[in-house]
Amino acid sequence: MSEIETPEVIESEVKESKSPSAFRRLYRGQTTFDFVGRRRWWFGISAIIIAAGILAIAVQGLNLGIDFKGGSSWEVQAPGVSVAEVTSAVEADGLPQPVVQILGGKTVQVEANLNTLSSAQQVSVNAKVNATLASLGHTTVSQVSTSHVGATWGGEITNRALWALAVFFLAVLIYISFRFEPKMAAAAFIAMVHDLLVTIGIYAIAGFQITPDTVVAVLTILGYSLYDTVVVFDRIRDNAQTMGASGRMTYSDMVNLSMNQTLARSINTSLVAILPVLAVLVVGAEILGATTLLNYGLALFVGLLSGAYSSIFIASPVLAMLKEREQRWRAVRQRLDSRGNRSEVLTPAEVAQESRGTTKTNAPAKTSGLITPGSAATRSSSGDPTPGTTPKPRKRKRR
Repeated sequence: MSEIETPEVIESEVKESKSPSAFRRLYRGQTTFDFVGRRRWWFGISAIIIAAGILAIAVQGLNLGIDFKGGSSWEVQAPGVSVAEVTSAVEADGLPQPVVQILGGKTVQVEANLNTLSSAQQVSVNAKVNATLASLGHTTVSQVSTSHVGATWGGEITNRALWALAVFFLAVLIYISFRFEPKMAAAAFIAMVHDLLVTIGIYAIAGFQITPDTVVAVLTILGYSLYDTVVVFDRIRDNAQTMGASGRMTYSDMVNLSMNQTLARSINTSLVAILPVLAVLVVGAEILGATTLLNYGLALFVGLLSGAYSSIFIASPVLAMLKEREQRWRAVRQRLDSRGNRSEVLTPAEVAQESRGTTKTNAPAKTSGLITPGSAATRSSSGDPTPGTTPKPRKRKRR
């Protein structure tokens, strides 16, 4: 007897024929992108950026601010002047090797090291430079901002910045080791070192100046990168406790599944964090000329991009590589690879298909070990008879 096409059957077939769009699958966590399998591409991109940064540091060094290397700095509002004009003017005043920058299109910043001059020469040169910059800006000497940092103080600031980074890394390793496991701590540490190297490398390539604001921003973006990484690791741990217990999914597949489930959240979090920083750079630094926001906002912008990249493409693939070397997960992979019947293996694509509800009713569906509404487990537990069987008659009660 042929199957009768009832309205319910027709409706289910129509639902199955309509596959959700890629955008909808992304925000439902139903994508099947292979993050771990393409790890060579992600590692290669990072290696190229880091190698270029190391080469730039070796060739031209880092552009350290006076807070780290010592020296003097002058700032004044002087719209319309050029770098060459300011440089020639302050060199005529006897300023040795000045570094001139135009910030925000109208703020002139001049830096030089006066520590090599005598005290009398420093006072004389400082007075001449103040008068020259005030003349260029058509303002008074009192409007010229001046700061002087000695070489000893600059070295102390550098040591404090390095100590802050070391303490931060140590605290992260200890926390994640106790909260999750040492291999997750190692993967998160590698991702944070990646963010640090990428940020410093881009600063070296572009010649951006490194100031104490840059150090604060780097610590901020390392915390953001760690936050996003911990969220992904928590989902990986949950999937390992449920689907990993059945032994039908490798650790790399569980990492891919967890990454696809949290991908939309990672993208949303990154956009929410990057857009305000971009507004600070464009509106605050460029349009309004708030130069104090430039160094902090620039480091945040570069670091947030690197942190979003590392939390998705670096930390989780590194974790999969470390965990696949464990005896338990190595045995699971060998057992699944040795089986001829691939229907025993549960893949992220099938989990996403089951979550979309697109498994055909007339095909032998694979069970992921999860009890879902309408499954055989729920039917048997509710007392419903299996289709195709005759229910047993009830016994009559004696009067």
